Amino acid sequence: MPEIILIANGDLRLSANRMCWPAQQQAESAVIAAIEKLGYQVRRGHPVDPVKQHGFIDSQRYGMQVFRSIPRDAFLVVVEAVWQYSHHVLHGLYTHRGPILTVANWSGQWPGLVGLLNLNGSLTKAGIPYSTIWSQDFTDDFFLHHLKTWLSGKPVVHDVSHVRPLSEVSIEDDARKLGQVLAEQLMEEKAIMGVFDEGCMGMYNAIIPDELLHATGVFKERLSQSALLAAMRKVSDEEAGAVRKWLEDRGMQFRTGPHEETDLTDRQILEQCKMYIAAVRMADEFGCDTIGIQYQQGLKDCCAASDLVEGLLNNPDRPPVTAAGNGRVLYEGEMLPHFNEVDECAGLDGLVTCRLWKALGFDPSNTLHDVRYGEDYEGRFVWVFEISGAAPASHFLGGYSGAVSERQPPMYFPLGGGTMKGVSKPGHVVWSRVFIEDNKLKADLGLAEVVALPQQETERRWQITTPQWPIMHAVTPGISRDQMMARHKSNHIQVAYAPSLETARTALAAKASLFATLGLEVAICGEI
Repeated sequence: MPEIILIANGDLRLSANRMCWPAQQQAESAVIAAIEKLGYQVRRGHPVDPVKQHGFIDSQRYGMQVFRSIPRDAFLVVVEAVWQYSHHVLHGLYTHRGPILTVANWSGQWPGLVGLLNLNGSLTKAGIPYSTIWSQDFTDDFFLHHLKTWLSGKPVVHDVSHVRPLSEVSIEDDARKLGQVLAEQLMEEKAIMGVFDEGCMGMYNAIIPDELLHATGVFKERLSQSALLAAMRKVSDEEAGAVRKWLEDRGMQFRTGPHEETDLTDRQILEQCKMYIAAVRMADEFGCDTIGIQYQQGLKDCCAASDLVEGLLNNPDRPPVTAAGNGRVLYEGEMLPHFNEVDECAGLDGLVTCRLWKALGFDPSNTLHDVRYGEDYEGRFVWVFEISGAAPASHFLGGYSGAVSERQPPMYFPLGGGTMKGVSKPGHVVWSRVFIEDNKLKADLGLAEVVALPQQETERRWQITTPQWPIMHAVTPGISRDQMMARHKSNHIQVAYAPSLETARTALAAKASLFATLGLEVAICGEI
């Protein structure tokens, strides 16, 4: 009978690991009970640290120490009930030769589902074989069936019949030609992706190797978050104050308080407005077509969060920014696509989406979200797509008048700063994900319907996830919960609205053609 070893990967931040440890303990206990009930013994691969008050692998160095004591042929279970930094364990999974199983609790709380999808996407990019399952209480038939399969030495195989290669999908000539023209233009004229420090929170899956990115016509300008901080210091209080006034004149609310440690303060908002101006000026200075600010790790210990900035950048309708020393308006009337957490796959996606949507005459505002959680509601499975930043007000019911800025949670954001929070308006979106597999850029695309839920249900979903963040209630036709989890190779999903279902179909077809012309391997998911 094989030895089953369990490990738990966590955050880098002590505050987060301590806060989330009880949920991890609960998930681990349930997984261990399920394995032992099937007649196997489980050994935890690393101890609980009484000083740190948690039992997570919390750094790459500690992860290397842990893996030295794990037999390379052991059956290895990675249990995640929290957000985790994949690079803490990726090194050990590279050289592990036994079966690997990633497991998450079906909960929006900390969130293990997001951590699982990030780890799975990283393993996929790295070419490391793995199996994966998820469960609410680890007693359901879906979980137990797949667990038994894995324990018997066989890989877990999920239903991904919702995925079709682009070659099997009919595309109208006009949509195909538009995608081809825009792709050829990008490859000929080229574009610059401004990267404010690479590799946010261990997201290996979010880094596109240069040689793969260059083939699309996009090239990185590697920028520094310290340079951004320096640029912020050159922005006057008057300029920053004008940004806030512009937003408040549009009806946006800032929920402030007196305590820096727990409240959103006027000082934090001023700092965020300075970052917004500085980011636009730096993007202009380097000729960037899209930018991504890491914030974690580095800026979180220096200034307020970048999330309000990101939401503003992803909207053509935003406070004007002029070049320092003259009145030239930068990127006037344009969104400056921002990819949250320096997710370069989302950066490439956001850039081409912006250009295609403009060519179609649509509002180009687009964003990524976390695939955070989901539950049935009145007979349909409704996803919670939710992200700390990057969602534009144009996606919300009421636009800026429906947007609220609330302080980011202190355990993740010690110096505060507000979000761009709102409820996404009902409508039709094209969703997508660029990812890396077999050393190739690939893209999955599909359609989703954003639905309106009663305010009480929205509030309930906010309270079991992160109530400070923007939320999208999404239904993915032809794709079940488990199919999406089995196929999706990232914690992030890109979304952009179309005026109608029919125009969403056209946009999806043109985007698929654009990606394919850029050399990506494209798949269409679900009902279109």
